[in-house]
Amino acid sequence: MEPLTWTGALSPLLPVLWTAAAALLILSVLRLVCGFVLAPGEATTHADGTLSVTRGPLELIDTAALWTLCATLAVLGGLLVGGAALGHGAGIVGGMSRQLVPVWLALALMLGLSYAFRRRLGLYGKLFDSTIGVSGFALVMFWVFAALFVSFDLIATHDPLAQSAAMKNEPPGTPYTRMIGEVAEGSYPYFLLGGDNLGRDVFSRMIAGALVVVQIAPLATAFAFMVGITLGLPAAYHGGRLDTVLTFLANLILAFPVILLFYLLVTPEIVATGIPSYMAAVMFVFPIAFFTILLNSRFHTRPRLRTPLLIGVVAVLGWLYLSLISERFGAIDILPPSLDLFDIPGGILVVFVSVVFVNSPTVFRIVRGLALDTRTRDYVAAAQTRGEGAWYIMLWEILPNARGPLIVDFCLRVGYTTILLGTLGFFGLGLPPESPDWGSTINDGRRLLAIYPHPALAPALALLSLVLGLNLLADGLREESLRD
Repeated sequence: MEPLTWTGALSPLLPVLWTAAAALLILSVLRLVCGFVLAPGEATTHADGTLSVTRGPLELIDTAALWTLCATLAVLGGLLVGGAALGHGAGIVGGMSRQLVPVWLALALMLGLSYAFRRRLGLYGKLFDSTIGVSGFALVMFWVFAALFVSFDLIATHDPLAQSAAMKNEPPGTPYTRMIGEVAEGSYPYFLLGGDNLGRDVFSRMIAGALVVVQIAPLATAFAFMVGITLGLPAAYHGGRLDTVLTFLANLILAFPVILLFYLLVTPEIVATGIPSYMAAVMFVFPIAFFTILLNSRFHTRPRLRTPLLIGVVAVLGWLYLSLISERFGAIDILPPSLDLFDIPGGILVVFVSVVFVNSPTVFRIVRGLALDTRTRDYVAAAQTRGEGAWYIMLWEILPNARGPLIVDFCLRVGYTTILLGTLGFFGLGLPPESPDWGSTINDGRRLLAIYPHPALAPALALLSLVLGLNLLADGLREESLRD
């Protein structure tokens, strides 16, 4: 069995792709340079009320750049579609595209339905009016669907932790069967992106790394937002000593360098003391408090609905809380195994708690600043005149009117958290050494980077694309929220 080339039967498309990409780059640079010396076309209003725009050199360059971008995307789409159809006949690109067919289908279905019903979907639907926003959203959802399907073992070609001495540092497209002889029936015949220094499949580890990021980054950021909102709103609304104390504590935490703070929290000596577990026990109370106060303030005038609703919510969240903090043979072991819904590995719990602890003060400052700006608005004064309680005003009057900046910051903060997770993995902190997270994989591959770049390059590009997608999504949301 011969090694795979990158594009196989689709190689004739490569010259077209490189030509279109080079033209796009040249036009982009030309547009940047000409923008400093040439004026855009002027709009002229005629006597009959019609409007015409004079097309100058800048407009012609913009049009040419748009067409070359469309051509580049069309060729890339042809490579992906042709690769999914031809499989190994289209080389490494075809093999990866075929493996990712469930992701392509789910992404196309979600984007198609969202675009069709965008006028009924509020801010999310308005996102599809922004090219930048929808591009970022597509990149983010690609990795979300990849993580979802890899958890069901649908797209990974090999076990991301399995090692093969014969596949150490093998280049992309190396036949697995040729290197080790006969393999079990149903085994994937290639290492699509080659093997790393321990003979593990780089493609499978790259895809499995998305699961680690998707499991930790959004959820940890959501927990940090609940902590920041629960503390930031009363600090701004009530002010006084409460505001002074909470702001001082937030500034105290922010005074530490982030990497140093992470390093202190995840070192084995600190973990052995049980401090991260006790921190988790404190910080994981905030989601329960947040939802309890939220529902109680909303339905306080309807006790027949409020009481059973609060009992159910507190019972479910309390069970989840005890399952989160209870660790078998750990510092906190409360629930019996029969009632413990899940057992989070110690390393992941420590990283999760560290991310929440580091992000919460920043979220607190943002929420406090937004609340200070909106607490003097007329609708707040109207709610106070109606006799509404303080928590109702904070959660149902101030918070909804600050949702735009908070949603944008949430997307950006998930990107920051992704980078932090990669940094921790790169330094070998927190996560298990064999973890397929992108930071650990980059660190494993950097030792032989000059000779075998593929083990480090694949996860680095994956990390780059996810963070880029989150930033583009945040830009699109900011643009649409400003139009409201």
